[in-house]
Amino acid sequence: MLITQEIQESFDRAQRIVFMTGAGVSTPSGIPDYRSKNGIYHGVNLQPEYLLSTTAFRDEPEKQYQFMMDNMYFPKAQPNIIHEKMAALTRQNRAKIITQNVDDLHVKANTKLDDLVRFHGSLYDIYAPIDGKKAHVADYLKAMTRLDGALLRPRITFYGEIPFDVEKSALWVQSSDLIVIVGTSFQVYPFAGLLNYANPDTKIISINLEKIETLFNINQIIGNATDFFKALSI
Repeated sequence: MLITQEIQESFDRAQRIVFMTGAGVSTPSGIPDYRSKNGIYHGVNLQPEYLLSTTAFRDEPEKQYQFMMDNMYFPKAQPNIIHEKMAALTRQNRAKIITQNVDDLHVKANTKLDDLVRFHGSLYDIYAPIDGKKAHVADYLKAMTRLDGALLRPRITFYGEIPFDVEKSALWVQSSDLIVIVGTSFQVYPFAGLLNYANPDTKIISINLEKIETLFNINQIIGNATDFFKALSI
């Protein structure tokens, strides 16, 4: 049993929950993660850290674009029970979500946008760096340039760039009364470092298929997050 009475009571009492989510939240929706044996980084010839970098965008945008088209865009994917229950808690004004995911499934699940930080941006927010003008994702899925030849890109955090809303995220963690980490190896910084801002008395739990290697005091629940959230009463 993944949810004990104590864990359910922790959710029932909490009024300022912060969910910190990673790729494992979206794998039940058919979106692959990054580093597992079935992840998008597995078997790639060039280093993914290069392919998704500012350097690749500058020097080899065609290779970067093709990698993203082949591996990262799943516009038909739909939210699952994890996204839906987290979103419902935001609509109850009891939770906020800080996600590493760039797939916008938290948005599709009707999360309150004021209570969502897309820490690494969104694949569906497209713009041209040359002038900052937005473009439609449907056009970007067909070509990496505008009709005038301007290069397009998604507003995501490439390697070499700073994530979005770091200060806001730190303040949310600082004011939380329950932190719930879901579907992430918790090895990417500065995301993982946000726990440094948590109040020492704040309870932290994680739900993952594998143990997180961390120095933080986390109650680690090893199991399927889908099963956990199906059983969670909100």
